[in-house]
Amino acid sequence: MFVDELEIHVAAGKGGSGIICFLRDAKTLRGGPNGGDGGDGGDIVLLPTTHCNTLFNLTGRGTFAAPNGGQGLPQNCGGKDAEDMVIEVPVGTQVLDASRGNLLQDLDTADRPWVLARGGHGGRGNTHFATSTRRTPRIAEPGKLGEERRVLLSLKLIADVGLLGLPNAGKSTLLATLTKARPKIAGYPFTTLEPILGIAQGPGEGTFVIADIPGLIEGASQGKGLGDKFLKHVERTRLLLHLVDCGDLPLAEPAEAWQVVRRELAEHSQALAERPTMVVATKIEDQAGKARAQALATAIGHPVLAISSATGAGLRDLTLAVWSMLSQLPPPFRG
Repeated sequence: MFVDELEIHVAAGKGGSGIICFLRDAKTLRGGPNGGDGGDGGDIVLLPTTHCNTLFNLTGRGTFAAPNGGQGLPQNCGGKDAEDMVIEVPVGTQVLDASRGNLLQDLDTADRPWVLARGGHGGRGNTHFATSTRRTPRIAEPGKLGEERRVLLSLKLIADVGLLGLPNAGKSTLLATLTKARPKIAGYPFTTLEPILGIAQGPGEGTFVIADIPGLIEGASQGKGLGDKFLKHVERTRLLLHLVDCGDLPLAEPAEAWQVVRRELAEHSQALAERPTMVVATKIEDQAGKARAQALATAIGHPVLAISSATGAGLRDLTLAVWSMLSQLPPPFRG
């Protein structure tokens, strides 16, 4: 199940208490203080990873609590520092304060950990409180409490290429054809209900990441249909592939379908509407489809790549064109 927003409560570990202890052995009946310090509590650490692309694994967990530090020990030995609690999240997860809504951190780089809540420091043992006038201090500090906070995790997928189009435009079929991803495919609208990532093979050893976004309908930028919930997942793509159904029974005339999606992009974000985009006419299995693709190019005044995922026609040209375009573009957007 795809989950791209989740509020969680985290509590870092409490520091261990220092202890009150005095040296006692066969030769020393009334030795000085030797109580050790408590260990530090564990931190809560968020680790962005490419191993997952959903926050679903964090649902239903309640409070994420790191362990407490160990109590100090005799002979000035410190208590054991607690292990950190590491929470894996998908690359592209943004961390926001749950009450204020301000951005705390953007976890947009894989394997770069970030400390969300710091554990409390251990308390000092009575050794620290000995003075020339107080040689047998019976004082020790308790451990400090760890940080506790509630945050909202909001995922924006990071991909090289985002697939856009009306429902049933052939996005899932293209993703399955170019990558090893296995999205649900059927001959009716809204078979894709969540963004899906796949890795496509470019020339030589090169690869690029494709994100299949659920189909848009008119009014999506205001939340209609699957709405703007999914538009945010193309905000970090470097290149958009706008797929237009030019088959026998499209949901809308190709030029009209192109206009609907372009309008929704502009309503959602002008920057997104200006993102480099390639228009791809899909389902070109016959001469009539090719004619509709040519009419689309004429109507929008923009070059169109014609493909058929069913027959494989045009797919190599599409892959080479995408790879060539990506080589000229900057790294994925981080906003």
